[in-house]
Amino acid sequence: MALMKAARLHKVGDTMKIEQLPVPEPGPNDVLLRVRACGIVPNLGNILSNWTTWFPELPLPPLPAIFGLDPAGEIVQVGSHVHTWQAGDRVYVNPGLYCGGCRACRGGDLINCTHYAFRGYFGFSQNALKLYENYPGGGLAEYMVAPQYALVKLPDNVTFEQAARFGYLGTMYSAMRKAGVGPGKSLLVNGISGTLGIGGALFGLAMGVTKILGTGRDKKLLERVKALAPDRIEVFSTTDKEPLDGWVRQRTGGLGVDAFIDALGPGAQHETMQQGVRALKRGGRAFNIGAIMGMVGMDLHTMMDDQQSIAGSAWFTAAEGQDMADMAEAGTLDLSVFEHVCSPLDKVNEAISGIAQRNGGFSNFVINP
Repeated sequence: MALMKAARLHKVGDTMKIEQLPVPEPGPNDVLLRVRACGIVPNLGNILSNWTTWFPELPLPPLPAIFGLDPAGEIVQVGSHVHTWQAGDRVYVNPGLYCGGCRACRGGDLINCTHYAFRGYFGFSQNALKLYENYPGGGLAEYMVAPQYALVKLPDNVTFEQAARFGYLGTMYSAMRKAGVGPGKSLLVNGISGTLGIGGALFGLAMGVTKILGTGRDKKLLERVKALAPDRIEVFSTTDKEPLDGWVRQRTGGLGVDAFIDALGPGAQHETMQQGVRALKRGGRAFNIGAIMGMVGMDLHTMMDDQQSIAGSAWFTAAEGQDMADMAEAGTLDLSVFEHVCSPLDKVNEAISGIAQRNGGFSNFVINP
């Protein structure tokens, strides 16, 4: 029996253990992937240490489990029902698992599947445990099995390390697509210099957004974001006393922005999100992708009068992931801005604890199994 090295969590709050496990066998509709890179993000530490306390309704994979949300590598074996993919293909694996049989899935609304789960991370209901029976392990291992529906083909100019950032990039891209941003549109991103938010700048440029506005705390990081396109990006430090919505209207001729995306995580203050919503123009749309916690007050009367909307956007599809890979291949999406911080699988626990020292969203923490 062939063996592989893998990192498994046995108990919430403990460190992961490096173990030798059997290499999994792909099913008829699956591929076997040799994992070359797996992204780790700031929230992974919360998943491993606090998730069952914070969000007991969102189940973890049954322990012991291999975590790892954003794997990329090459296919080494395909199942009997796989006809599009072949050994040697370079791919990213979208961790979103869906059942394929519920009404949402049959209608093509995959992320609203009644069983939806993040592979190697957490599920969105107790139904997710059924999908973990089929795909129990994530990307922090030398090999993994993946359903063919989850694959994104990588062009030669996208490295495995860059692809290992697709999860958080895709979250931003999907929200921006829902918001209808593009040429002639204006966009405000709350937390534009962070791990999630920096995608707003990169995709804003790639998708032709005319005016990109962004907030953050660290003025040096904000200046780095602005330097990506000084004529199209403007930045605002939340450490200043000026109200965000007033600043936005000054820069949009008093109209406000077409789209506002809040990328700040749990624990962030509500005020800048509320000000961002107030900065919308008539007909503007707001999306929360950072999972801000608690009850947030909204002026719904004004939103009704101005025909504004606010919604959540949780993830992205493999098709949207392919859009991203195609934009990178065409050169419109610049992935060269990321500074990769790479660690071997044996150092996974140290890498997770070291994420706190990141250089904002420019740092890309990757495990190379």
